[in-house]
Amino acid sequence: MGIPRSPKGRARETIARLAQEYPGSERDLCALAHQGPFQLLVATILSAQTTDERVNMVTPELFQRYPTATDLAGANPEDVERIIQSTGFFRQKTKSLLGMAQAVEERFGGEVPDRMDDLVTLPGVGRKTANVLLSVGFGLPGLPVDTHVTRLSRLLGLTTAKDPVKIEQDLNAIVPPAERGRLSLRLILHGRKVCIARRPQCEVCVLNDFCPSSTVRAKTRS
Repeated sequence: MGIPRSPKGRARETIARLAQEYPGSERDLCALAHQGPFQLLVATILSAQTTDERVNMVTPELFQRYPTATDLAGANPEDVERIIQSTGFFRQKTKSLLGMAQAVEERFGGEVPDRMDDLVTLPGVGRKTANVLLSVGFGLPGLPVDTHVTRLSRLLGLTTAKDPVKIEQDLNAIVPPAERGRLSLRLILHGRKVCIARRPQCEVCVLNDFCPSSTVRAKTRS
């Protein structure tokens, strides 16, 4: 099989190879510990500017005390701040969490909505978080674009855009709906484990024979 030369061809091969490297469903691939869309939404809001491991350290107590949106909507902000303080930006995150919970309770009957247009109206929820909820929480098409997805999709020549919304649009045009959430999560894992920003390990990358940015491929051409 020849080297894929179009963005669509590279996307198709990337999907196939990363699926072998990082098997599993969206739920399997998601590093945030959660049970159900509400917990996932809380954990995703908390994950801003911190690690998934740190989030997973604070959410057990948070979920035990506030298991539903109704419970969290009526929480004392100082109690929430104490629980999530180690995740950083805890005051703003508390404001977002309580605002989100109140909106879910008042406008959606206590159930997290499963439409992009509704999700992005919630405090603390942008397109990236909404796409996490759609793909991981509801099993619907959704392609979250974080820094890893941005970097790897550009390195792979799947897009030339820098704006996350434009990157999402470019990827959606060449990635089948059922693969979007899984591809995003696999690109994140690959970016953390292999295609590391400061020291990419091109020599062990399963995409190195067709990635336009691969140092291994560059050597074989020279």
